[in-house]
Amino acid sequence: MDVEEQMEIKLEANERIDDLMTETGLKIIQSREVFSFSLDAVLLSKFATVPKRGRIIDLCSGNGVIPMLLTTRTKASIDAVEIQPRLADMARRSVAMNKLDEQIKIIEADLRQYMKEAGNGVYDAVTVNPPYMAVQAGDSNENEHYSIARHEVHCTLEDVVHASARLVRSGGKVAMVHRPSRFIDIMETMRKYRLEPKRVQFIHPNAKGEANMVLIEAIRDGRPELRVLPPIMVYE
Repeated sequence: MDVEEQMEIKLEANERIDDLMTETGLKIIQSREVFSFSLDAVLLSKFATVPKRGRIIDLCSGNGVIPMLLTTRTKASIDAVEIQPRLADMARRSVAMNKLDEQIKIIEADLRQYMKEAGNGVYDAVTVNPPYMAVQAGDSNENEHYSIARHEVHCTLEDVVHASARLVRSGGKVAMVHRPSRFIDIMETMRKYRLEPKRVQFIHPNAKGEANMVLIEAIRDGRPELRVLPPIMVYE
């Protein structure tokens, strides 16, 4: 992107444009004042099984990084649901900056309400990078944007799984990234809402370190059969 193009993009105070390092040259608007994407979002965008066409929804979308990365893999239309107005606005501007308006739609909404309005089984696939920690586990002194992104302030794990199960069609896939400490909770909650875990992959910082992330993909109304993929070592 040249200087003239960047000048046309409206940036708020303390915002910057980062390169997503894709072959298509995708850029994203970020700010140190709000929660920026990290490796977990990138790994999820590569791990998730997505249809070539059809409809995908990304829940807890933040600044829209996962939908934008998914455009390098699919021509499907992608809806992205984010509850925080500041992040939803940044996502919309990033989508426009990358000329992806026809493929990605940013929806500022509470996923608990959106699942009631959208209808049952209207998506072929769901991706979600939800808040990892229970509210009581967080630091009450951190800023509101970080708190909402990290902690279950507006949605619990059960809320996320319930919404995913309701929005995806039978046979459709739901892919999530989370903490290994919540692994059993995730598996049990998915099965409660008829999402059958099919693929699991643990992420380790290195060969000697414990897993610090886990990727899980489930199929709505699928048959029990779980594959545990080889672990990913971030630093070798």
